[in-house]
Parts: sequence; structure tokens; C-alpha cells
Amino acid sequence: MARFLLVHGSSHGAWCWRDVLPALAARGHEATAIDLPGHGADDTPPEGITLGSYVQAILEALPEPAILVGHSMAGVPITQTAEEAPERVRRLVYLCAYRPGGTGDSVATLRRRQSEQPLLPAIRRDPGRASFHFAPDMSRDLFYHDCSDAAVEFAMANLCSQAIPPQAEGVRLAGRAETVPQSYIVCGEDHAIPPAYQREMAAALPPEDVYERPWSHSPFLSDPEGLAALLDRIAQG
Repeated sequence: MARFLLVHGSSHGAWCWRDVLPALAARGHEATAIDLPGHGADDTPPEGITLGSYVQAILEALPEPAILVGHSMAGVPITQTAEEAPERVRRLVYLCAYRPGGTGDSVATLRRRQSEQPLLPAIRRDPGRASFHFAPDMSRDLFYHDCSDAAVEFAMANLCSQAIPPQAEGVRLAGRAETVPQSYIVCGEDHAIPPAYQREMAAALPPEDVYERPWSHSPFLSDPEGLAALLDRIAQG
């Protein structure tokens, strides 16, 4: 049995893991999903959210060591969490996620390194300019193109605005996160983070710790059983 903590990406929340949690439990694992500040049931104003507050929320959800699974932008805060408390993290799993390579890397800087920018046309700044949301008419193709209509309806009803400050803040790394085992899951049909860039970020890991599946950006909704099976495989080493 492994213990998992599932951390969502931009504009999502714990809700996106609803079908993965029982699938992991059916395989004998203990799994929890959290809302980062400003997401889901957490109503922290975007102006008050930092990368540090994301990390603090993750640490508070780790009473015991666990495998941290970070989706998309969550690759950055799970890395900083492992840097600050490596003894609390059994393994980092990057699910089509931004993986920092050194101090100063942030969601924003990592995204700008992509040769393609599929997300930019869909970003809409909110009043006050401390957060943004994704254009609803573009979200299905970006995130959920291989999901059922019911899953897309569920997701669209739950998407929220995304605070900008924690995405602009860079990690501070001194080698402690590198002591934690890491895996990368490349989603080969991703329309949000180009698969070629995912492979580039994953190239820093041993080949046996890199997995690729023909999934969109949201396998937790399109293939939760397949994702749970792969996480089970990773947990078993």
C-alpha cells in the first residue's frame, strides 16, 4: 500500500481527481486530493496567494510521507515542497507538469521556454489583474478533448480563476529535492503543454522513470482507471 497526495493544476481543484481516488483505493492505496489556496472550496483572494502558501498547504496535507503527484503547474510547488521537506515525500510524480530545473524557475518562466504557446490565446485577465481564467469556448480543446461530454460539463462547472503571483514566483533549490525519487508521465496528446516540451523536461530523469501515454492534458477525467494503474505501477517501483 502506498500513500498518495494529488495536487491539481491551474484553475482546477481537488474535484478533478474524483474518479482517480476510488480507483487508487481499489488497488489498495490511500489517496487524498487537496484544494490549493484560491481553488475549489478555498476562497483565499488571489492577491494573498504565493508559491509559499501553496507549499504550506501541501505540507499541511502531509501528516505522513506520501507520493506527491503534481499535475501541470503543480509540478513547481511539489518540487519546492520536496526541497523544503524531503523526508515528507516518498516520490515526486510529474503528470504533464512543469518540472523546475534550478533556482528561479517558475510556472511563467518554464512556460515561456516552450517553442509553442497553445495556452496564451485562451488566457483572460480578471478585474484587478491578480488572476486570470481560461476562455470557456477554448477550454475543451485545450484540456479535455478526449473526455466524455459529461466529464467536460463537470469540469467546466468547476473551473476557477488562477492567481498570478504563485505562477510568477521562482523556486529556491539547493539540491534537497534531487534526493527524492522522481517520475514523469508524458501525455502524448496534450494540447496545453506541448508533449515535446514535456519530453524535454523529463529527459533529466532516468529513462525507466519516464512514462508516456496517448492522453490529453486531463487523464484524471479521460482515463482515471488507466492513470490509477500507472500510479500503482510507479508506487510498486
